Amino acid sequence: MSLFSAMPVALPENSAGLIVDATGLVKRYGTSMAMDGIALQVCPGEIYGLIGPDGAGKSSLLKAVAGVLAHDAGDLRVFGCLLDSEKACEQIKDRIGLMPQGLGQNLYGDLSVEENIDYFGGLRLLSREELSTRKEALLRSTRLERFRDRPMKNLSGGMKQKLGLVCTLIHEPKLVILDEPTTGVDPVSRREFWSILSRLLKEKGITALVSTAYMDEASRFNRVSLMHAGKILASGDPEQIKSMALGCVISTACVDPAQQMMAVRRLSAQFPQMEVLGQEMRIFVDQADTGAASIAVQQCLHEIPQSATEVLEPELEDVFIALLRQRKLSGDAPATSDEKDTAPHRQADNGPAIEAENLTRTFGEFKAVDQVSFTVPQGEIFGLLGANGAGKSTVIKMLTGILSQTDGKGRVAGADMRTAGLKIRERIGYMSQAFSLYLDLTVLENIRLYAGIYGLTRQQTAERMDWILDMAGLRPFGKALAASLPMGLRQRLALGCALIHRPQVLFLDEPTSGVDPLGRRAFWEVLFRLSREENVTILVTTHYMSEAEHCDHIALMYAGRVVADASPDQLKLDVERQAGKLFEIHTAQAQQALDQLQAAGFTSAALFGARIHVLLTDPERDLPRVQAALSDMAIDKIVPKRLSMEDVFVHIVTRLEAADALVRGEQS
Repeated sequence: MSLFSAMPVALPENSAGLIVDATGLVKRYGTSMAMDGIALQVCPGEIYGLIGPDGAGKSSLLKAVAGVLAHDAGDLRVFGCLLDSEKACEQIKDRIGLMPQGLGQNLYGDLSVEENIDYFGGLRLLSREELSTRKEALLRSTRLERFRDRPMKNLSGGMKQKLGLVCTLIHEPKLVILDEPTTGVDPVSRREFWSILSRLLKEKGITALVSTAYMDEASRFNRVSLMHAGKILASGDPEQIKSMALGCVISTACVDPAQQMMAVRRLSAQFPQMEVLGQEMRIFVDQADTGAASIAVQQCLHEIPQSATEVLEPELEDVFIALLRQRKLSGDAPATSDEKDTAPHRQADNGPAIEAENLTRTFGEFKAVDQVSFTVPQGEIFGLLGANGAGKSTVIKMLTGILSQTDGKGRVAGADMRTAGLKIRERIGYMSQAFSLYLDLTVLENIRLYAGIYGLTRQQTAERMDWILDMAGLRPFGKALAASLPMGLRQRLALGCALIHRPQVLFLDEPTSGVDPLGRRAFWEVLFRLSREENVTILVTTHYMSEAEHCDHIALMYAGRVVADASPDQLKLDVERQAGKLFEIHTAQAQQALDQLQAAGFTSAALFGARIHVLLTDPERDLPRVQAALSDMAIDKIVPKRLSMEDVFVHIVTRLEAADALVRGEQS
């Protein structure tokens, strides 16, 4: 049996007249196989998701379906039309809307919101009346009405993607193809984007084929395919996929945080798949018996006291990684500390590593950062979160000396950022949002270049180069050009170069944006070991709320200000006290159920694929009200759920946005 064989999955009831029907699809780029015998069927009216690491073939498959990329072998039918020539491809393009990867990549920066829409309407030969009617409806649906005169280049990431969606849907296509539409978009905008898309698709009867780098978004799709190395690893609805990997997740935490590193070493030696989220350790155990799995974890940690052990339902990301691992497709992981011959170099603990006191930065009349204050102890992983434009990158640039502050004070690694100059640069490492190394240099050449910049001796360079190659899992790629590396390996190379001079403090500005799940986990394992073993302080910004769980402490920024400052667990407790406990509703009529709940006053209700999430302030009182609001439909079950950091982020930011909107309304 092939490594990629998966159980046959029944098509949905609406499978008659498939929108997309691919069999044995092949696409090569030289010696690289982008699609290797792909089979895919997309049914009318569904949202179908493609998930996989960089280079899995997702974008090639989407372009082939859109008729803009020729395949080398196999059959591909879209709307029943065999795409075997340019002429055939032209016959389907008027029924397709394609939104390429990248924020605003299908838009024009100097044109306003309305001008972009008018341009795309003209390309699609819409009449003036059709264009006007559809434009106004889509502007209302996406809440872009009051921004119609703003140039596209001045929009936030989330607004760019909403405008891109409007321009993609303006001609009311029968199939919309979206290539990672929410990469680099903050959680509030992501939720809003999916809510808008789901509603518009249902209203117009449109089918969607979507790729995503966010595993948690799979819950919003009717069916998904997990892709790897040009092949489909597994297909089905999200619940079917979760059952394909044998195993369960055990969550535990040490009573004494100082023993966490010892516990991690023990668990890693016995269980090949685990991750650390702050003080919590999540272990995927390759057996379905949850009782036996819990006992196996407890026996592994027999004399290390645990504060809590809990059995969790595996997330899709857990299953995806387990499938790759169980089928021996996950590749080599970076070396762990146990594999190194030398003991880690531990940074001295000389008080707070970062101190920000009323930091302020203005650009003309715009206040990008407004009296931001926080303190980060040595060795802590500190998360700086916020929506696009919240001021996170500006704070990092001030603390690293790249940008001067308008007001306030800051100290990094004991040096005053206003006067230290070179002293700060010698004590910090910095990774910007964009890949900042030289693509036309090899891995080894990039490392040597940074060693020279920081004045390392030949012996120091050789020692640190060995460490970087092992730490980042780059030893097989030493002579490869940086341009040829997948995004995950590029980012680990950039991390290694930022660490070559053994900095006390490491600043990472959205380091894993666009990196696949395997790459992100490997990256965070490295960060955890740097923090715990070498006492390196790490300040990180991220749009992946699952990554925020890795942080020891979090400051949440909104409109240039810090609006929450606590550990992830404390933030969750605070939101639970304010907004209530999270419940998940399982029903086959999810959209109708959502509409009825919101009409009944449950404003926090949000759609997650075939499920609904809702916050209940008093479950004993509110659960009967929920059941009454949904009394005319079949409800499979209502179950309590853990709050995630995304739930926390969305709750806080949505509340602040509502307060700002109220102030704007009173002022007008």
